[in-house]
Amino acid sequence: MAGSLAASAFLPGPGASPAASTKTSKNMAGELPDNLSVCGIVAKPGAPSGNMQVKAQAQALPKVNGTKLNHKNASADTEEAIPYSAPKTFYNQLPDWSMLLAAVTTIFLAAEKQWTLLDWKPKKPDMLVDTFGFGRIIQDGLVFRQNFLIRSYEIGADRTASIETLMNHLQETALNHVKTAGLLGDGFGATPEMSKRNLIWVVSKIQLLVEQYPSWGDMVQVDTWVAAAGKNGMRRDWHVRDYNSGRTILRATSVWVMMNKNTRRLSKMPDEVRAEIGPYFNGRSAITNEQSEKLAKPGSTVDGDAAKQFIRKGLTPRWGDLDVNQHVNNVKYIGWILESAPISILEKHELASMTLDYRKECGRDSVLQSLTTVAGECVDGHPDSTIQCDHLLQLESGADIVKAHTEWRPKRAHGGEGNMGFSQPKAPEHPR
Repeated sequence: MAGSLAASAFLPGPGASPAASTKTSKNMAGELPDNLSVCGIVAKPGAPSGNMQVKAQAQALPKVNGTKLNHKNASADTEEAIPYSAPKTFYNQLPDWSMLLAAVTTIFLAAEKQWTLLDWKPKKPDMLVDTFGFGRIIQDGLVFRQNFLIRSYEIGADRTASIETLMNHLQETALNHVKTAGLLGDGFGATPEMSKRNLIWVVSKIQLLVEQYPSWGDMVQVDTWVAAAGKNGMRRDWHVRDYNSGRTILRATSVWVMMNKNTRRLSKMPDEVRAEIGPYFNGRSAITNEQSEKLAKPGSTVDGDAAKQFIRKGLTPRWGDLDVNQHVNNVKYIGWILESAPISILEKHELASMTLDYRKECGRDSVLQSLTTVAGECVDGHPDSTIQCDHLLQLESGADIVKAHTEWRPKRAHGGEGNMGFSQPKAPEHPR
């Protein structure tokens, strides 16, 4: 009972008014000021219930020897208005969802405005620029197109892209063409039916004509397509242009055959594979006058006179020269072939055309030698004069790997256009 009475004094029931609580507290506690309850709270008469204000007193007045001590300060007599706040509940502690919704809406409106400014809706599919260099299929699905930016590490001493760089672009577009068309199996460019039969593509022949070389910062556009080559082969062609001017940079054609990756022997093309790639065949050719005659070996006589011959021995593949088919990548052979070319040709001439006849694959433990035979001389002041070379890359044991024929023309002057605005520094003059 005593606990209940004490609780009722401090916590009045729902039906009790503040005045009743004050009166009850006065009767129980004895003498108290007329305007102060036990809790030190009094309701102001006439105040609305919704805007109830309270007046707080710090403590009751103590008595010493029966005498009340009045040590109130000025602030104790001042009434402090404290607004009434509703009790904390789960609903009141929830965040302001209206503000969150407004923030999300603002973000979406800003994103929609930026997307509209990008203008991703060209009038024709062919007008869409390959911004990220992934490539796309054009011309009714028969041609694959991809753009490449010439990087600083892809140029040589003459500030232009090397022939290996251009050949890597050709290989990259060929693989991306197969991937984009949905024909990529688990092999290196092999179709699903080829993967089932452990077949891979190997290049048999490549012929390319170079009209000009791009410089650092130039954007090149590569088109590639495929066609039939006899009963068991496939032809792949490329046309490389300057992206801005549209001028032809390079045209190339190649022949590919199938090899069993377990036995390393050539294989016929299965009908299932022909059914896969047949719908993508395109009859056009990048090079109309293909070189069909048999390539001569270095050391052959030219017009009854022995040509100049150069040799480089001890060439070995590095681990990075191998591709996923566990043999040397076909682009690497070009660098080995040019290893034996005279430095005077490399300094004053540029490669105009090349034909490569691949005879045998090269593995990791192979040791090779490169042979070059030079025929003809370049006459200064005659832009049509060329140098022709026959090349042979073979194992030191004697087996031929690649035979090649190259033609060289005098180097052309390359201006500042297309090389990021840098010009060739002028050599200092030496006093006589």
